[in-house]
Amino acid sequence: MKYRWGFRAVKFLGVALVAGLVLGLFVMLLWNALIPDLFHGPVVSLEQALGLLLLSHILFRGWGRWGGGWRHERWRKRLDEKLASMTPEEREKARSEWRYGCGWHQKGTAEPEEQPGT
Repeated sequence: MKYRWGFRAVKFLGVALVAGLVLGLFVMLLWNALIPDLFHGPVVSLEQALGLLLLSHILFRGWGRWGGGWRHERWRKRLDEKLASMTPEEREKARSEWRYGCGWHQKGTAEPEEQPGT
């Protein structure tokens, strides 16, 4: 039997809805088991647990496609293209600048090079 795209969409939405409800129920049960006893916090309902899931997704994952992972892939692809167009000397110079110029280290904090005759 040939399925139409509409049936697949309804099936997908149904599975997503059930999965969301199960995840929300899990968050609600976990919250209600821990937070009131440990921190004297409120008990949450299923709707509030779903809201917490949505809020945490927005705050920690962002609105990007599937949580923003595509941004990292795009950035990595652009970096690889840039490195591929460089000579080996330019590549090594850029890496050393990135390593010590990103704010984590100061340029002068690298291991001192051995000087000839010492």
